[in-house]
Amino acid sequence: MSRIVVTGGAGFLGSSLCERLLAEGHRVVAIDDFSRGTSANLSEAIKNGNFAFIEGNACDPTPYLAALERLEAVDTVYHMAAINGTKLFHEQARRVIDININATLMSLQMAESWGARYVLASSPEALGITEEMPLSHTSFSRFPPASLHQRFAYGASKYLDEVMVHHAVGQGMDARIVRPFNGYGPRLIGTDEGQVVAMMFSAVLNSESINVHGDGQQTRSFTHVDDLVDGFVRAGTLDGSHSTGEPLAGLTFNLANDEEINMLDLAQHVNEIVGSLAVELTLGGGYHGDSRRRTGDTSPAVTHLGWSPSVTIHEGLRRVWKALHSQP
Repeated sequence: MSRIVVTGGAGFLGSSLCERLLAEGHRVVAIDDFSRGTSANLSEAIKNGNFAFIEGNACDPTPYLAALERLEAVDTVYHMAAINGTKLFHEQARRVIDININATLMSLQMAESWGARYVLASSPEALGITEEMPLSHTSFSRFPPASLHQRFAYGASKYLDEVMVHHAVGQGMDARIVRPFNGYGPRLIGTDEGQVVAMMFSAVLNSESINVHGDGQQTRSFTHVDDLVDGFVRAGTLDGSHSTGEPLAGLTFNLANDEEINMLDLAQHVNEIVGSLAVELTLGGGYHGDSRRRTGDTSPAVTHLGWSPSVTIHEGLRRVWKALHSQP
């Protein structure tokens, strides 16, 4: 049994990670300020006696000290807290930068002081704009001039997060980086400050048209939350490589589905799954700096974590719709 702190533990991915860690018998303390997460996401976790929740800002030392008091010692920190959502990148750039960098600084500092293992939830956005696909752990980061738009408030902050982690590894810390590619699931925020899959299902539930940005030909590798959680758990609980036994400190793992799909096809998939509730599709709008294509090289995760995606895009969308459609 490990003693684990999860920042952003009430969020879409963090709450699901907490549930999985609890199911495996670990003691878990989640930290969240509900700026993006919700108490409803923790409805299952709070039933477990090995779980505790502390409301607080991940940039502030106070909730970490409270977590340490609960656990007495901490073995692993999963740093999941961040501000994301494309609309926010452009409209609240300073807030995005503030939270994403300062929460990482604080969580990393705490993990170092505790002698704990550290897992950073990063993003393929940390690589900025690149035509090299699939993105790998050795891909170069490239960002446009800051005067053009603020999209990379998020990506550049994640790049600096990774720089922090590699510096800590150089100082002897056992830290690993995980980049989830376009995760989706029923707890994902579906407002205009959320992500595309949730926004599409939200449009259906509200009997509104699904708006597909641009020409709809931009592609992504959507990865179901169950696959992402599996990868994060492996990244945090394995002491060494699944295949070679070598240390995992400093390694970066892309978690991506091997099915690449464009946004127009994604919207059509959603309409097929919802059946008689299908809505009109419209094209247009979008944000500056949106990538035309994004997919990831998962070979390090396959080799060292023994991980591979198991949920197809069709099955994953079907699971999301079933969960959303059954909610009161």
